[in-house]
Amino acid sequence: MLSSLKVEAVDPSLLVGLETSDDAGVYRLTDDVALVQTVDFFTPVVDDPFTFGQLAASNALSDIYAMGAEPVTCMNLLGFPIDKLSSEILNEILRGGHDKIQESGAALVGGHSLEDNEPKYGLSVTGTVSPDKVWTNSGARSGDVLILTKPLGTGIVTTAIKGELAEPHHEHSVVEAMVTLNKTAKRVLEDFNVTACTDVTGFGLLGHALEVAKASSVDIELWEENIPLLPGTQEYAEQGLIPGGTYKNLSFFNEVCSFNERISETKRLILADAITSGGLLACVPKEQINQVENVLKEAGCLAYHQVGQVKDKQEKESKILLP
Repeated sequence: MLSSLKVEAVDPSLLVGLETSDDAGVYRLTDDVALVQTVDFFTPVVDDPFTFGQLAASNALSDIYAMGAEPVTCMNLLGFPIDKLSSEILNEILRGGHDKIQESGAALVGGHSLEDNEPKYGLSVTGTVSPDKVWTNSGARSGDVLILTKPLGTGIVTTAIKGELAEPHHEHSVVEAMVTLNKTAKRVLEDFNVTACTDVTGFGLLGHALEVAKASSVDIELWEENIPLLPGTQEYAEQGLIPGGTYKNLSFFNEVCSFNERISETKRLILADAITSGGLLACVPKEQINQVENVLKEAGCLAYHQVGQVKDKQEKESKILLP
């Protein structure tokens, strides 16, 4: 959508712009401080308005953590059918969002609302980071190992919830995953040599891994058997409870993925699942990866799995390899 815009990065203080499809923009203010800016909002994926507010805020805040930064200020973005739904629902959405903003340590400083046909909520978030400690998706090096800090499956399990087919304990697990901030994972990872990082959201694991591969001019090999899944994901996917965005992801990324024939169509769809508020996908030097895994586990992160490795690019275009 942005390809038709003639955007030229003429300001040397703009450290991260549009070029690499990173999670947020980064602008250097001083030698010691850079601003990190992102925005994200969407329609409800759960019925409970407080939970919707929580997970929408967590999803927006995640882009700041994916850049190695800390959130400082947030602004609400809200669309709401005030003539169709009660103000109590509106208040609960905003209360859920504020709950996660407070947990992050950021300050709510305002926002913007409009009347809409269906609820939409999210945040504009500004964070800060030292200019020399910014994580991007373009620094992955051959030999690095990828680690994932939340399980996959939120799109599939929430589709089952919408169809009233999800088991209560599966619903609990997916809500817990979506409302969990990537704050702890980011603070663990910043003690190591993260070479590239992103968060897994709407493009699924395949799409976001591909963004890292393209930006870094490498191939990425994913270890399908190591990838953590939310309880119920495989079961619901086999029942066909798969969101439309997941099918679109697989269709779009399929030709740049090299799948082993043993990997089923269902598993491929899971790897392409359109995630809400997913985990961090970080590239770490091989010699540090076992320590990273152990510390993430000790810190109570929902996942701490080695899910792949970075390899030298074999063809003109970067690819995702699933041997």
